[in-house]
Amino acid sequence: MPDSPGHRAPGPIRARPRAGALNAGIRSGLLTLAAAAEATGGRVLGDGNVTFRRVSPVHDAGPRDLALLAHRRYAADLADCGGRALLVSEALSRIEEGPAHRLVVADPHAALIELLPLLHPEPGREGGVHPTAVIHPSATLPEGAGVGPHTVIGAGAILGEGVRIGANCVVGAGVRIGAETVVHPNVTLYRGSVLGERVIVHAGARIGVDGFGYVSSGGGHRKIPQVGACVLEDDVEVGANCTIDRGSIGRTVIGAGSKLDNLVHVGHNVTVGRDSMLVAQVGVAGSTRIGDEVALGGQAGISGHLRIGARARVAAQAGVIGDVGEGQVISGYPARDHRSYLKAMAHLMHLPELVRRVRRLERGCAARTAG
Repeated sequence: MPDSPGHRAPGPIRARPRAGALNAGIRSGLLTLAAAAEATGGRVLGDGNVTFRRVSPVHDAGPRDLALLAHRRYAADLADCGGRALLVSEALSRIEEGPAHRLVVADPHAALIELLPLLHPEPGREGGVHPTAVIHPSATLPEGAGVGPHTVIGAGAILGEGVRIGANCVVGAGVRIGAETVVHPNVTLYRGSVLGERVIVHAGARIGVDGFGYVSSGGGHRKIPQVGACVLEDDVEVGANCTIDRGSIGRTVIGAGSKLDNLVHVGHNVTVGRDSMLVAQVGVAGSTRIGDEVALGGQAGISGHLRIGARARVAAQAGVIGDVGEGQVISGYPARDHRSYLKAMAHLMHLPELVRRVRRLERGCAARTAG
């Protein structure tokens, strides 16, 4: 993290050069199966000299594509697959239908991490401040930082090496941004927010917003000043249009390596542990503490002042109104143990038949009583 002025950038950052057999296996934007196997630690079934230009889903693959088969549920699409070759796991590598030439890997999704940068290399990161950007004289920018059109950088802000700020962003007073962090267009970083190294903030996100804190009295609502901090630790990624409130008097912290999908809201004084995942439209109310490696499914709602234990799993649309233990899996509303919830739902599906049976019994009892 930058904490003092005078940082200097090493210049534009270019895509990592390719070497050895990998370089030989890349031909005019095409990649050979042999080179792909070397990059991913996989093996080739068929001709290693077969080339492909991109990776595509099985149903959409064309004659220059490597078709991705990551799950058996998509095997039915192989009959009509037009791909040149197939990226597949060991478990599915012997499926008869589909392309005969295959790249076999332990985990097809993990292989994409190596393959996609080879096929779609990131362009060189050019530094420089756009002439329409407004930079306060007391802000610190290294020479290699990139600042887009119409962006405003406030007093005392500090940007680290290789930071890129997109167009129409606002970087408030006293904000600190760590090295190699990327802030996409139309992001607002409120005063004093702290972003670690290699953080990614997608378009439209708002970081360090005032929390929802009021004292209601006399028929009105008096605002409690929100003077705390908002911290995104190293390697955090924040999706488009997320909102993360600053602490009221403490800190809101998103732990290192955690990932927030689009449209997530994190309330004031919330702590999210390391390597947690918050899927789209999750809402976390104030002062809740979330442990490491927690997964919150889409549209899950977490009440305030709760404790969510490490490695807990909360299913999509669950409504959490109580503490969750370490490793616990919960679902439903109000959220409870996932197995118990599924059993309850299974019984609920039989409710119409149970109602009919009860009515028959009631009619029978009424007839016997009348007789």
